[in-house]
Amino acid sequence: MSKLETPLTRKYWRSVGGTLIEEFPAVTGSKDRGRRLIDGVIIVGGKNRRATAIEVDLQGKDIIVIQTKARKLGMYLIGQALFSPKLMRKFKPKSIKSVAICTKGDEVLQALLKPYKNIEVVVYDKSK
Repeated sequence: MSKLETPLTRKYWRSVGGTLIEEFPAVTGSKDRGRRLIDGVIIVGGKNRRATAIEVDLQGKDIIVIQTKARKLGMYLIGQALFSPKLMRKFKPKSIKSVAICTKGDEVLQALLKPYKNIEVVVYDKSK
């Protein structure tokens, strides 16, 4: 967990409710692949609490995957927002919404995301 990013992830979670799983292991690491953690996964409509990945079953649930960077929206965060839902399909959720949280938007990159209806950019001003 990050001192700068975790509070932003939790702020979003408090705004939508549900069950939050932080640092969700979407892919376990091995010699042939890197470990991939999702900053946050929210089970929509779940009990309003924080849980661990081993406590939950995502199958058949509506989920929100969150990737957070405490800086301006960039290509790295956009890539995470695009590919995180693909990594989460193996857990067989009913639906997946992807949220990229940052502290400053970028009009060019945000325009590129417009065709992707399941991806949302949320900007939280660092000073607030």
